[in-house]
Amino acid sequence: MFSTLTDQLTREEIVAAYTEMLGADRVITDEQVLKENSVDRYYKVENIFGVYSLPLPAAVLKPASTEDVAKILSFANEHIINVVPKTGGSATEGGLETVIENSIVVDGSAMNRIIDINTEDMLATVQCGVGLEQLENELREIGYTTGHSPQSKPLAQFGGLVATRSIGQFSTLYGGIEDMVVGVETVFPNGEVCRIKNVPRRAAGPDIRHLVIGNEGALNYITEVTVKIFRYYPENNKFYGYLLNDIKSGLQILREVVTQGYRPSVARLYDKEDGLYHFKHFSDGRCVLIFVAEGPERIAQATGAAIEEIVSSFDGVERVDGALIEDWFNHLNWDVSKIEEERIEIRETLVNGFTTEISGNWSVIGDIYENALKRIRAEIPAQFTMLGGHSSHSYLNGTNMYFVYYYKVDVDPTEERTTYHDPIQNIIVEETLKLGGSMCHHHGVGKHRTHFLAEEYGSSLYMLETLKSAFDPKSIMNRGTIFPLKK
Repeated sequence: MFSTLTDQLTREEIVAAYTEMLGADRVITDEQVLKENSVDRYYKVENIFGVYSLPLPAAVLKPASTEDVAKILSFANEHIINVVPKTGGSATEGGLETVIENSIVVDGSAMNRIIDINTEDMLATVQCGVGLEQLENELREIGYTTGHSPQSKPLAQFGGLVATRSIGQFSTLYGGIEDMVVGVETVFPNGEVCRIKNVPRRAAGPDIRHLVIGNEGALNYITEVTVKIFRYYPENNKFYGYLLNDIKSGLQILREVVTQGYRPSVARLYDKEDGLYHFKHFSDGRCVLIFVAEGPERIAQATGAAIEEIVSSFDGVERVDGALIEDWFNHLNWDVSKIEEERIEIRETLVNGFTTEISGNWSVIGDIYENALKRIRAEIPAQFTMLGGHSSHSYLNGTNMYFVYYYKVDVDPTEERTTYHDPIQNIIVEETLKLGGSMCHHHGVGKHRTHFLAEEYGSSLYMLETLKSAFDPKSIMNRGTIFPLKK
């Protein structure tokens, strides 16, 4: 299906060619930079201890324009050089790993211009390297918002947000990134630049935006994004918190709120373990249910009143002060300082934490949660300091589940993944697929769930593989991501 890499240039030839093309200042070969760009957060334990076991890229390239990206990809396609697209670098599933010798990392973070904010058409257009928080701050100053707020908000940039089909904490109201993207500009491996125009809707064939959204750098390189913007009414926000005895009741409440047609911006449910981790100052070992109602005053009031009415119809539910929930949200996002704090903590305590997110219909999500945790406890010989989960993105027909696990790393750092992380994630995915759920809700496939791709897609795998063959016949785009690496 794919071409081999036997005709690939030497490392020195790759660096020389791109230096001539872009200039020496935009071709980075410093060894530490190469090490840091060979992995993402999936390998965090190894790199915290200074271990980099994957092939180092030949260079990190810093394009300044769409034209630069087109030239970079065309040359890579001609000489069969593996390309790993990157912007903010907050990926968690191995999508940024350089698993092929002499790969190039194309870092679009220098393409960081906010091109236009159009409050009449309710659109914002940005280059791929614009930070989400950067745009959000500018919008809020004039009374608007993107509505997009993942925990990685201080770090994430728009190219990566779109490429990984990201979602934010306010998704029940605003949707995921796929609901926000109006148009995009992207470059394919042969250097072809394609622009999808900004219109509210069209029925002129398939929605080709979805050849770009969620491609994880395995089909094309996103250079520009246009997203919807929304009016911002922070003064109307209403925060609700409740304590429950079991997660089953919480799932029933979530379902009732959403299926009755209400759209709180936040609808989150934490089991006892995860609740104790986040809310130990008030959870008292019980499950925690959170809602936020926002928007125009009358909509926020109506949504809040409905939440209170629905929750009151369930037994054994205790209301907590909404100010506790508001304070927690104000400190939830991860920035550079929090990542450094985590690195220090892991070095000192040897306790490591990860998450695996899946989705399922209402009829099966509770069973997926229970079955996966039961198997993990029975099969993984780890010293867990926390093993639980929470739901944070709900829909008319179902919800997601974040499995959260912290454990003592009592093996060599190079064995952490194969001893703990991979087996735990495999169990979660296996139990999800058994009951018809999806193996990944918003972190993407990356390079560590590809062995489940055929089971995830079933007969529709033909469509996905045909896209790869058509748009990237030489397989130069992020080999091993989404599509299993052929050995």
